[in-house]
Amino acid sequence: MSTPFPRPINFRDGRVDMSHGSGGRAMAQLIHELFVTHFDNDYLRAQNDGACFPLPAGSGRMVMATDSHVVSPLFFPGGDIGCLAVHGTVNDVAMAGGRPLYLSAGFILEEGFPLADLKRIVISMAQAAKEAGVPIITGDTKVVEKGKGDGVFINTTGIGIVPPGIDLAPSKIRAGDAILVSGMLGDHGVAIMSLRENLSFDTAIQSDTAALHDLVATMLAAVPEIRTLRDPTRGGLATVLNEFALAARCGMLIREPVIPIRPAVNAACELLGLDPLYVANEGKLVAICPAERATELLALMRAHPLGADAAIIGEVIEDANHFVQMETAFGGRRMVDWLSGEQLPRIC
Repeated sequence: MSTPFPRPINFRDGRVDMSHGSGGRAMAQLIHELFVTHFDNDYLRAQNDGACFPLPAGSGRMVMATDSHVVSPLFFPGGDIGCLAVHGTVNDVAMAGGRPLYLSAGFILEEGFPLADLKRIVISMAQAAKEAGVPIITGDTKVVEKGKGDGVFINTTGIGIVPPGIDLAPSKIRAGDAILVSGMLGDHGVAIMSLRENLSFDTAIQSDTAALHDLVATMLAAVPEIRTLRDPTRGGLATVLNEFALAARCGMLIREPVIPIRPAVNAACELLGLDPLYVANEGKLVAICPAERATELLALMRAHPLGADAAIIGEVIEDANHFVQMETAFGGRRMVDWLSGEQLPRIC
């Protein structure tokens, strides 16, 4: 079979150059030999500027989410920017109660970036999309001059369907509702920071990056009364709870002894001067549900591999000031306020 490309791309030793974003032969070859090869599906194979796709019969409302990923370093314990880009947008769709259907992927590449690293990232994205069952059906590639980027940035946009009868919103939260988390908090942020600061611990800390849509579907199928969901990424649990309190015009009360945090994460945060409540997660969620359904929901979450360490950590309370408070292990209370500035930059 004839090909317009005289020789294959050298992915082992080659580097991104400006021609890979020029719209010419080199860009077409990169798209063909890398993105189409690894993201392969009927929609992408057509190589149109966009993708036309069918919606399931009897669909509910559509949901769309987009996210840009600038994590540094690009590769970290438990993941990389590639799988993170897939998981992050799949989770954004899922937190709206949606079943993710399709993804787009936009790459901004810096001139000189090793093609071997780019291939590794693309393969990771392809594997994450395959495992999630959410194909990447369209995309875009741009190249910027050396020194005007940081290797690679990735934007992903997701399209999904919210089933009839599901309507999640923080405004639905009511005093008396239970607050649940799906597992250990702070793993992702500490994995990134440990690598940046060249720290080592007796127990390896790995990112929790994961696609949560299957867990969410299980939760909503059994407990459709769930008020709202959120994945506590940048700003962590503390920021999500403050957002909920403001939107619902109520207060939040959580209990320190029952918040699931690994001892190694606590130790790393103490060493780095961080508060684990504000540390980013990429494979966890926060759920608010009526108190009478909390025990049932907790059991469902714990039966799922991504919710094995789930816990009920507090409740929604009446509070005209919309404060988030925590009962400490010593019996007192402290404020869990909004984050001032950015505790962990370039975390996702």
